[in-house]
Amino acid sequence: EKYDQLFVPEFNAGAMENAGAVTIRDQYVFRSKVTDAAYELRAETILHELAHMWFGDLVTMEWWNDLWLNESFATYTSIACQAYHPDSRWPHSWTTFANSMKTWAYRQDQLPSTHPIMAEIRDLDDVLVNFDGITYAKGASVLKQLVAYVGMDEFFSGVQAYFKAHAFGNTRLSDLLGALEETSGRDLGTWSQKWLQTAGINILRPEIETDADGVITSFAIRQEAPALPAGAQGEPTLRPHRIAVGLYDFDGAEGGSGKLVRDERIELDVDGELTAVPELVGRRRPDVILLNDDDLSYAKVRLDEDSLAFVTEHLGDFESSLPRALCWASAWDMTRDAELATRDYLALVLSGIGKESDIGVVQSLQRQVKLAIELYADPTAREALLTRWTDATLAHLHAAEAGGDHQLAWARAFAAAARTPEQLDLLEALLEGRETIEGLAVDTELRWAFVQRLATVGRFDETEIAAEYERDKTAAGERHAATARAARPTEEAKAEAWASVVESDKLPNAVQEAVIAGFVQTDQRELLAPYTDEYFTVVKEIWDARSHEIAQQIATGLYPGIQVAEETLAKTDAWLLSAEPNAALRRLVSESRSGVERALKAQAADAQAATA
Repeated sequence: EKYDQLFVPEFNAGAMENAGAVTIRDQYVFRSKVTDAAYELRAETILHELAHMWFGDLVTMEWWNDLWLNESFATYTSIACQAYHPDSRWPHSWTTFANSMKTWAYRQDQLPSTHPIMAEIRDLDDVLVNFDGITYAKGASVLKQLVAYVGMDEFFSGVQAYFKAHAFGNTRLSDLLGALEETSGRDLGTWSQKWLQTAGINILRPEIETDADGVITSFAIRQEAPALPAGAQGEPTLRPHRIAVGLYDFDGAEGGSGKLVRDERIELDVDGELTAVPELVGRRRPDVILLNDDDLSYAKVRLDEDSLAFVTEHLGDFESSLPRALCWASAWDMTRDAELATRDYLALVLSGIGKESDIGVVQSLQRQVKLAIELYADPTAREALLTRWTDATLAHLHAAEAGGDHQLAWARAFAAAARTPEQLDLLEALLEGRETIEGLAVDTELRWAFVQRLATVGRFDETEIAAEYERDKTAAGERHAATARAARPTEEAKAEAWASVVESDKLPNAVQEAVIAGFVQTDQRELLAPYTDEYFTVVKEIWDARSHEIAQQIATGLYPGIQVAEETLAKTDAWLLSAEPNAALRRLVSESRSGVERALKAQAADAQAATA
């Protein structure tokens, strides 16, 4: 009879779907200028919780094994609503999904803790740690695949029948699948077993042969099932995929659009190791062939050699945002898998990001480039790559449209990476109003971004931080000040921050999160090195003594993941062997260890690229 939305200070999650009264974290009440991507995310969150009124509240899962269905359905429906509603402000929402939620899923699915979407839940710890990228993002990706598999009209007809049959009751997955089988005529038993009850991710690669005139004589799609990460349970699985193959040509003729335009789209079922695509035989090979066009399935996609070479020069030229996002995501995945050197990923981003219109994609690329340089680059090249990136952020900041989203995004990217005396002077001058950039409003949140960077490099200390807090004496201001204090590059600041989190249990969860964010700075590795041993000394005791949310923040946030070295792996392995942590803590630490292992491989690939 009513529907309330309550914005709650210091709320742990993004939001929570209490029946008829959704609680939402108060950061979603924006107090400074944000990009349209932030409004899109807020809308998705509101729609996600609204969807739970049906899936989760009207009809509730019988047991936590089906937690994924609750969350995945809400995620899928919220994106679909934004994408398909005729008056939507965000018809490109599947682009956002492909470039953010799905990359989260791919990352989670390659950790040693990967698990089937339909995970076995044994206790409360299992429930709490399974609110992860598989439960939300992989599950939603697989639901999108299911919609393509059974048909959208058939899918929603089945869902409506399911709600009518089970209103105010409890169900299992089989109840939903039964309803979908009725409306679609598809047997979903094999689909369910291979997609929902197995872990891991498939790779799809095109295999193309052409004649001397560039005409395709053979085309097939090879599906691979890579070995699961060490420690993961289960076996590699080949799955049935419903995908589209997009054929793109560059319209570069005089008077042309200058864009990569899709000439043809073929939709088909892919199953088994090799699937022939006879429809493409006999036609001229296009500039780019994109598997999983429209992002229907959940799989890692690779481009053939010729397509990759063309995309490297023209990634920013795709007419539509979704194929661009799919190529960006593939490049990022290749970087994480040590198939593409960090220096080459940086070059690719710098060549195409200026043509990227989707602000959500731009911001994702900005985060990924910085992470790649800081963790995946050859350490001997890191400073040069950071300089190249920071110079680019400043150039884009000056070139961006005054007052637009891109200008704000580049201002934040510049603030996060500024390093030379001249760049830091500019931050100070912008903060004090001695310099301005047309259209850039240095408002409350942007001021804190500048203050935090200046504190991180040692330009600002307690005097300047306290003065900024006096300007913004709010709960948000308190959190920003806590981050800035913890970020200062001194032994005293680090000891103070560590003690406030580890030795005391008095910090509210949101303030503790802010302190941890400031404490861990990638350009302070030497300063933070002594805390590696400290972490392994205290983490189990903290886990046993603190509440789950507080303990998880500490276990994941303070893990020495920026210390990318074999020594970090050895210390983690020794702790895992001797400490005998419970399953939940073991999982979190093992996931963090996996990040260091991946970074070592990527650094080696980047170093090798330097000598190639």
